[in-house]
Amino acid sequence: MALRACGLIVFRRRLTPKVDNSTIEFLLLQASDGIHHWTPPKGHVDLGENDLETALRETQEEAGIEASQLTIIEGFKKELNYVARKKPKTVIYWLAEVKDYDIKIRLSQEHQAYRWLGLDEACQLAQFKEMKAALQEGHQFLCSTPA
Repeated sequence: MALRACGLIVFRRRLTPKVDNSTIEFLLLQASDGIHHWTPPKGHVDLGENDLETALRETQEEAGIEASQLTIIEGFKKELNYVARKKPKTVIYWLAEVKDYDIKIRLSQEHQAYRWLGLDEACQLAQFKEMKAALQEGHQFLCSTPA
């Protein structure tokens, strides 16, 4: 059976007089484990939780962002399927915008760093093609949907 995890692609919009694609910044967290890969907050589904509850809980645990500080963007849900540590894994992501641009990030012990990044930089740090595709699709969705 595949491992199942859920998370949020957390983003913020820079407030600039000119609104364009460069105003969107994604939050990526760097894992503390030996791989040190960068991903949005995510984690495994606990018994009795639904997928979105898992994504919200993991974002609070890993980045210190409460559900009340986020707006889930309707109409976007991305499922990634890949092999991790020789086991099939499914990760489901939603887009979530922080309500406060200057929100304080509080990392758990699972992560050692975080960065807010534009799409190109985020894709460079996200080593896995599935994660890059999810960021690109999320960005495209946001740019085609009024703020």
